[in-house]
Parts: sequence; C-alpha cells; structure tokens
Amino acid sequence: MPQGAHWTPVSDALAHLRAKLHPVCGAEGIPLAEGTDRILAGPAIALRAHPPVTNAAVDGYAFKGPISDGAHELPLVAGRAAAGDPFAGTVPSGHAVRILTGADVPAGTDTIILQEDVTSSADAIAFHGPLKTGANARQAGEDMAKGATIFQGRRKLSPCDLATLASAGVGRLNVRKRLRVGVLSTGDELIEPGTMARPGKIYDANRPMLCAAIKAWGYDLIDLGIAGDDRDSIKNTLNQAAQDCHVILTSGGASAGDEDHISALLANTGSLALWRIAIKPGRPLALGIWDKTPVFGLPGNPVAAAVCAMIFARPALSVLAGAGWAEPICYKLPAAFIKTKKAGRQEYLRARLTRQGEVEIFGSEGSGRVSGLSWATGLVALPDHAMSIEPGTPVTYMPFTEMGL
Repeated sequence: MPQGAHWTPVSDALAHLRAKLHPVCGAEGIPLAEGTDRILAGPAIALRAHPPVTNAAVDGYAFKGPISDGAHELPLVAGRAAAGDPFAGTVPSGHAVRILTGADVPAGTDTIILQEDVTSSADAIAFHGPLKTGANARQAGEDMAKGATIFQGRRKLSPCDLATLASAGVGRLNVRKRLRVGVLSTGDELIEPGTMARPGKIYDANRPMLCAAIKAWGYDLIDLGIAGDDRDSIKNTLNQAAQDCHVILTSGGASAGDEDHISALLANTGSLALWRIAIKPGRPLALGIWDKTPVFGLPGNPVAAAVCAMIFARPALSVLAGAGWAEPICYKLPAAFIKTKKAGRQEYLRARLTRQGEVEIFGSEGSGRVSGLSWATGLVALPDHAMSIEPGTPVTYMPFTEMGL
C-alpha cells in the first residue's frame, strides 16, 4: 500500500455501516397478495392454528388406535369424511369410516390406514397391524399454533412465505414502505447508450446496471440520470434527490482528483467517511450524508462499481429498508486457477463454477472489462493477507444469487 496513506479494511468499513445505519422507511398495511419482496415491520402472528383441526394425510379409513400386530377386521359405518365435507357424528369404538386426504378426522377416531393397505367390502375392512396411534393424521396446530409468531419483523417475504401466512389466516400485512433509491452517474465523458458517440465520449454502463440491481433487490428506483463534471449542477441534483429519495447511489467522482465532485461535496458537509477502502477492485468509495440522506459514492469503473455495490451498498440498503444486515452465504471450494496475491487489500475476482465443482476466474482483473461480469456467476473473495493460490487451494466463493443478482 502507498506509504503515508490510511486505508480502511473492508471488515472495518462494513462494521462501521452496520453500526451506524438504521431503518429509514415507515410502515404501512397491505393485502397479503401484495406481500412478495416486502419487509415485515413487526411480527406476523398466526390468527388460526394450522392445521386448524386434525386431518387426514392420505386416502384411507379412520378408526381409534393403536392397532396391535396381526390380522384385523373392522365394520364400516355409513358415510365418509372428505375435505370440506366433515363426517357428521361419532364413529363407535371398534368401527372404521372412509376418509379422504385433507378431511377432518371424525370424532371417535385418531388413526388412519392407507386404502392400499386394506381389503374392503361394502360393510367392513380387513388389514394387518401394527399401526400406532395418530398414524397418517396431521395433528391440529402441529405446523403453527394460534397466536404463535410466524415470522419476526425485518423478514423480506417470499412467495412461499405468503403461503405460510395465508395458511394461518393472515390476510393483511404490516410492512415497511419501499425504500426509494436514487441512482446517479457523473462525468462529462458519459452519454446514454443508443445515442451517437462523439470523440471522447463513452456509454454509461453503470447506471443501467445499478438501476437493474435496485429493482432486483426490491426497492423503488429513482433514475437521476447523468450529471456532468460541474459541481453546482451535481449539487442541485443532490438537493432534489435528497427530497425524493431515502438513499442515493452515485458512480464516478468518488476519489480525490480535480473532477471528483461527489467526494468533494460530501467533504464540505463534514460527513465524508471511509473513502479509501483497502479493496480491489474499488478503493475510492465515498460515504456521507447529504441533507439527512445517505449517499454511497461508488467508483466509476463498471466492475469496481458492481463489486462495491454488492459488498457495501446491498447490505447497507437492506438495513435502511428495514430488513437488517444482508449477509451472503459463501462457500469454500477448490480453486481451478493460479494466483499470487500481495498483502494489503481484500480482493474480489470475477469467478464461476466448473462442472467439476471448482472455481475458475476471469482472464483479466482489469476493472474496465465489464464483460467479465456477464461471464461470471459470482466472486472469489481473497483476504487482506498475502497468499499463493494453486489448483485445489480452498477459496471463498460468493454466488451472485446470494447477493440478489
């Protein structure tokens, strides 16, 4: 690392964010059907037990258990129990009744035998034991009890979670309002993709990528467009964005050069922090507050912007949205590459899995090679210390899917 410069380790930067951030979104009530990707603002409570009563897990016959070893024959009572059409009355001791999957277990019975295990006639069934009490019956409340906490607050709801909540009678949800995230690209050199490029101009790759990531993470996107290298213009954009957004993501202008206006503007507020991160790719990362609104100034190079968004912005946005810190699940897998790493910075390499379950890396580590992000399915995270990697060396693999992409 350069002599005399202070570099903040990735772990320290993440710890700082985790300690300082808090939810910024209020709460609202919504119908259950609109709950996918929404974040619970408080505990979700079961309004009814699930199952509400003991019911049949199979088609068969219900009777009172247990059944001892050996051959048995039980007379059948008239009628049957079906889902939505319970058996009326009580089954006498020593008798059985026809029952279908999902039906309430009739009074006087507690055990069910599969119809495939029975020889039946119009008025009796014959079968062999043993059969324990409660066999093939789903007990009332065995999944969820009435009044039990189904999910704690801060949970981001999935389609499967909606099924769980619906099963317990929950029809409305108390959730956080959606986090509004503004995305701004900065730089005189940037133009919109699809337009004619004059000499010295490049297409803005970061904003489409970051806008798509915000949507994938379940937040409301506010596209702030491209701002040129004019400090007053950027200041006006930030002023307006602070009124409309809960948080602002910028790319470019986060270092200490003449045209790095984001870091300069944040420094003038007295809130600039952690802008030299010991990370590769990345390094310049401006974090600050603009008119009470958090600002993440990401690097301008597309790969560095993507890595810093995944490593820093995603877990931070999760906290701001009310879901808590988003910690990706990582895997220790054998390397399929050779690399000698110097000490000083934590490195993230674009990587993907081979059919042999090993991890290979993209051929170039250049942060301008945006195509490597499409080639990859995740990142290899290498620690701060020096290390030599050979084929078979265990490395930490972070799938993009674990980072919501």
